[in-house]
Amino acid sequence: MIVDFAALSARERYQWMTSLIIPRPIAWVLTRAEEERFNLAPFSYFNAVASEPPLIMLSIGQKPKQAAPKDTARNILAHRRFVVHIPSWALLEAMNATSLDLPWERSELELVRLSLVPFAGFPLPRLAKAKAALGCAFAAAQRIGKQTLIFGQVERLWVDDAVLEGGAVAPEKLDPVARLGVGAYARLGEVRRLARPREERDVRL
Repeated sequence: MIVDFAALSARERYQWMTSLIIPRPIAWVLTRAEEERFNLAPFSYFNAVASEPPLIMLSIGQKPKQAAPKDTARNILAHRRFVVHIPSWALLEAMNATSLDLPWERSELELVRLSLVPFAGFPLPRLAKAKAALGCAFAAAQRIGKQTLIFGQVERLWVDDAVLEGGAVAPEKLDPVARLGVGAYARLGEVRRLARPREERDVRL
């Protein structure tokens, strides 16, 4: 079948894209709202986009009932620092709960009763139960339609030693949540490791 995106509603376009472009990693983003209050929200329009400099990208839409930026974008643009957590499967329900659209003056941390711990060498704390956190500085923003693309430069990384193997992150131990279509999530299944071919004779199909 052929789908003409120009003939679809925004909701229909969203459903097609999110059900097809899978799996997607999730950024569980902590931002400072005020001096002692933090915002926590998940985003699956997220990925690493460069290594020199080390950049990640978030695509953040508007609040559902308001023509205003979501709190995460507002806080990043105001305070210029944020923490991206990679949620593990054990935190799926808590992560999903923080997608609730709360008033700006309320913190999702109170809703899910998650605690914070200092993030050594970074001005913001991190989630105590997360297995990995990236401390990011605002690098750039681009507004396209109703979306704000935010680029963050990774300044600091914290990884739980329990998920490391041979000096690198073991995906099976990280056990990250993957986003599928509307309301659907998955975890890793079979993991295969393949050496990258260095010359044509290395390719065997």
